[in-house]
Amino acid sequence: MKQVIAARTDIGMGKGKLAAQVAHAALNAYEFADDRAVRQWKDEGQTKVVVKVGSERELYELSEEAKRKGLPTGLISDAGRTQLEPGTPTALAIGPAPDADVDQITGDLSLF
Repeated sequence: MKQVIAARTDIGMGKGKLAAQVAHAALNAYEFADDRAVRQWKDEGQTKVVVKVGSERELYELSEEAKRKGLPTGLISDAGRTQLEPGTPTALAIGPAPDADVDQITGDLSLF
């Protein structure tokens, strides 16, 4: 079981902003996972992997594919208080879900 968080590289987020957006996405997707998946994920160490996406479009495509497969997702849009315009999509978490299911969607993405 794992969770993969995809974060955009094309919008110039600082390190702190990136960390916050990844955390928001991870928590958001977790809220949509079923209890069995959450228990198993916690028992296995709560694996999280952060990967890069190069565009808003890529983020939305990943989100749609994950939803079609019935995986929990958390797509985050920035509030616009610091570095980005309000509503800018920044990160997407997929899972917790079985590794193979998440890898079908995110396996070709580069690590952050």
